[in-house]
Amino acid sequence: MSFFKQDGGPFLIAGPCSAESRKQVFEVAEALKGNPVNLFRAGVWKPRTRPGSFEGMGEDALAWLSDLRKEYGLKTTVEVASPTHVELALKYGMDTIWVGARTTVNPFQVQRIADALKGVDIPVMIKNPVNPDVDLWQGAIERMNAVGVKEVAAIHRGFSSYQKTSVYRNQPNWPLPIELKRRMPELPIICDPSHITGNREIIAEVAQKAMDLGFDGLMIETHTDPDTALSDAAQQVTPTTLTDILSKLVVRGNAAQETNGAALEYLRQEMDSIDAEIVDLLARRIELSKEIGKVKKECDMTAFQPERWRDIVNTRGERAANAGISKEFIIEIYEKIHHHSINKQLEILQAVIKEVKS
Repeated sequence: MSFFKQDGGPFLIAGPCSAESRKQVFEVAEALKGNPVNLFRAGVWKPRTRPGSFEGMGEDALAWLSDLRKEYGLKTTVEVASPTHVELALKYGMDTIWVGARTTVNPFQVQRIADALKGVDIPVMIKNPVNPDVDLWQGAIERMNAVGVKEVAAIHRGFSSYQKTSVYRNQPNWPLPIELKRRMPELPIICDPSHITGNREIIAEVAQKAMDLGFDGLMIETHTDPDTALSDAAQQVTPTTLTDILSKLVVRGNAAQETNGAALEYLRQEMDSIDAEIVDLLARRIELSKEIGKVKKECDMTAFQPERWRDIVNTRGERAANAGISKEFIIEIYEKIHHHSINKQLEILQAVIKEVKS
């Protein structure tokens, strides 16, 4: 059996986002007693978006984790982003390592890490790249395989988006890990609901979704006092909350994945992803309609412009026909979109009238 697969339940990775102090990591390990933790995680080097944020305790934290490993008998894992990180992680006896999303996006750096692991027998986990590119994700895994790393798992932590209206910190985009599994059926896939949600209140929901899709494990950030955490406080749970999440988790069998049920689920998830994109695009279009309303206000123009509407009907209808979609169907949709846009512009124009009257 793979290192990353567990009979009867998910392979569980838990621990704080960052190793902040020796006392903190030992407190978390103590509080996790009784939970079926397969790997204790803690960030040692933290890739922050901007300088000045807490960037981890480096080699000092590795020493704490090494001692914790001996004290509690817990296997440990840390994120690495360079050959130097790999060397130090091995020096302090880390049982596994993972490559983070910001590193996976760079094939040159992934190759350097892979070269540093050549001839080393240690399991490696690869987080998805920050952008939704399944080929890039697969490529990072293949680089590890090519240097002889035998045990590799993928971690799904969601994908960055310029849209900030979603309930998720990182869009789950479930069809991508499902497609990766289709391409690499034996690859264990672990879900990181902490980074997907960015919000401890919906971690349980996403964890269950991962189990329903047949994921092999979960990585859940756990802290004894999440609100005081030096990094990603909002997405960490207490050990007690982790216990509650696990107690309510329904782990389903994999038999359905061997039937057409898996294909159906894949198509539904892809459809859900497309629907999410449609909603986000409509939200963006509405914002543009408001901006157009402001321009029309400045130019003293009417909200409805017949020439523009005729152009929309003709161009969108023709595009639909070329794509094999009913022209009437698309025009019906655009009538609703156009009506909503005009209403938004009227709100802006009517607000001007109220200002004049007052």
